[in-house]
Amino acid sequence: MKSMTGFASQRGGLADEGPPRGWLWEMRSVNGRGRDLRLRLPETMAGLEAVVRPALEARIARGSVTLTLRLDDAGAAMPALDPAALADALDALARIDAQAAARGLACAPLDTVALLSQRGISAARGPDAAADGRQQALQKALAQDLPALLDAFDAMRRSEGAALAAVLAAQVDRVAELVAAARGVLDDRSAAIAAAHRAALARVADAVPVEETRIAQELAQMAVRLDVAEELDRLEAHCAAARALLAEDAPVGRRLDFLCQEFNREANTLCTKAQYLELTRIGLDLKAVIDQMREQIQNVE
Repeated sequence: MKSMTGFASQRGGLADEGPPRGWLWEMRSVNGRGRDLRLRLPETMAGLEAVVRPALEARIARGSVTLTLRLDDAGAAMPALDPAALADALDALARIDAQAAARGLACAPLDTVALLSQRGISAARGPDAAADGRQQALQKALAQDLPALLDAFDAMRRSEGAALAAVLAAQVDRVAELVAAARGVLDDRSAAIAAAHRAALARVADAVPVEETRIAQELAQMAVRLDVAEELDRLEAHCAAARALLAEDAPVGRRLDFLCQEFNREANTLCTKAQYLELTRIGLDLKAVIDQMREQIQNVE
């Protein structure tokens, strides 16, 4: 079993003939109804997504996962200036300053950074053969670094999943104990319900005579209407199904979530039919344990 929450990070670097390049992978996940993969990769590594996404899909079945790659700026190509575009921009600024001065207005000092950010004045240098080779080598190194990151991420999720499995197993055992306790009070419950029914009939027997056969029929109908054997049988079957799911080496979060709904349905019916204080108490305890199970299951992949 794996938890849907996890975190892993990994640093790496590439040293060849050019300036060294370093990177940092960070991967984190939280609960989610389905699988939501969010990749935050540098624009210069656009081709890396075709490698990263399938690798994540092969490892992750459920959860909201964010994978971030940060590259250092060592060896990044400096922008190249377009002399003609720069001259045109400076001429335009000079004309603006002249017209402003003629009207007695003062312009703000030239902002070099703002000037360089103007479209067409600067642009990234086109890659030469050496730079293109280094880029491919970097992308290959990043792809080779990914499995170790996924292994660390998977190990954390498995560790948390083992703890979740232990908690859920204990809760399933508690449900089974409460079902056994419910079976143990059924005879006393039947006797108490029959006694209460006879006492109610006795209070009106003087005004409205009631035949003994009629009383027996009423008690039989009530016994059928309030019978909880099927609910207890289904709860036991759900416990067996839950233990089987906990033993699987596969994502079981969705199936456990559905099974928990079935647990809750039977517990609600048991409380509705109880008509006996001790059985009602057991039913409420069942609902409390099942609600705790549901909260834990929300973390299971």
